Amino acid sequence: MLAIGTTAPDIDAEASGGRFRLSARTGHLCTVVYFFPKAFTPGCTKETKTFRDNYAELSLAGAALVGVSTDSAETQCRFAESISVQFPIVADRDGAITSAFDVKWPILGIARRVTYVLDPERVVLAAFHHELDIERHRDDVLRFVDELYEKRVATVAASATP
Repeated sequence: MLAIGTTAPDIDAEASGGRFRLSARTGHLCTVVYFFPKAFTPGCTKETKTFRDNYAELSLAGAALVGVSTDSAETQCRFAESISVQFPIVADRDGAITSAFDVKWPILGIARRVTYVLDPERVVLAAFHHELDIERHRDDVLRFVDELYEKRVATVAASATP
């Protein structure tokens, strides 16, 4: 996994809804990049639905959201459409992105269940790895993003006080 404080690689790839480029994501407090092993499997469907169901909360806290797996672009589009996600799901068919983010299972060649929270310059602020405990995974991400938002609000309020 990438270490906290390091700069994450850029992502420039096909995704549900068109081309996705991580470095072009501007105007957000942070970007949540979650990796999942395989579209349409029970665990990955559950994980993606938990992010879908919490998308409004993440957005209100200033977070952008993107999912990544080693499935094809066609599969990602079908997967996103089948569960009505409002955020991009990136296709990493050759595994280059999962390798660059250091989340590829060595023998299987698919992504581990890892989520990074990145600042606007792609610096890793947090990393979460929960292969089986999907609810904990979501809870950790939501808690961290909410804390970032609260710190931002406190900083803005403090700077507005004469």
